[in-house]
Amino acid sequence: MKYTILIIFFQLTTLSAIAQGTNDSIIKVDSSSVLTVRSNDEDLSKKYTGDEFNYTFKTGESQNLLARFINWVGQGLNNVFGINISPQLLELIEYFIYFLLIILVVYLVVKLLINENFNSLFQKKAKAVSDINLTEEHIEGIDINQLLNTAIEQKDYRLAIRYQFLLTLQKLSKEDIIEWHFDKTNSDYFAEIEQPEIKKGFKKIAYLYDYIWYGEQAIDNIKYTKSVLDFESINKQIQL
Repeated sequence: MKYTILIIFFQLTTLSAIAQGTNDSIIKVDSSSVLTVRSNDEDLSKKYTGDEFNYTFKTGESQNLLARFINWVGQGLNNVFGINISPQLLELIEYFIYFLLIILVVYLVVKLLINENFNSLFQKKAKAVSDINLTEEHIEGIDINQLLNTAIEQKDYRLAIRYQFLLTLQKLSKEDIIEWHFDKTNSDYFAEIEQPEIKKGFKKIAYLYDYIWYGEQAIDNIKYTKSVLDFESINKQIQL
């Protein structure tokens, strides 16, 4: 047993020495004392140019729809007219469009917050004519005919329809067919009218008034003349 242990120890020592010698033979020490430094005088920034070496701007699938469209337009100008637009300028155009969109959104939000009719944002304002304040004056004490004639002279036929309707309300009030009040609705007046023919005529002119005035429908002289026939018809019935 003692000799067996000695033999195993001897074999392990021998294998360790062989392995150490092998490692020493593999590792080489560089004894050179002279290092040569190589320089590259070539300007790599001029050599590696083009979109494939530009990692600043997004291209292809990484772009949003607007950026793709702008690049498409820029490429089209280059192909058709030979106008080369730099990526920096295309990006500047994209940001400028974003800025305009933000201004438009803010404008629409402000208009909606002040309760302005949405359709009026895209329609030309009617020419200003001195209007009446029904919350301060009773309708029977207002010279509506003068206001009506002024609106017609200025060819503001939409406002003239408003005065035609107020003129009919004035006549109904004077004949005690309705009891006028500034905060009453057309439905309230309709319920107060007892005569069937006047009731039918009032329903028609109330619809015209709501459609043209509150619907902000622009009308010309021909449409106005046609609409006035309904107002004249009910006014004649009121005076009977």
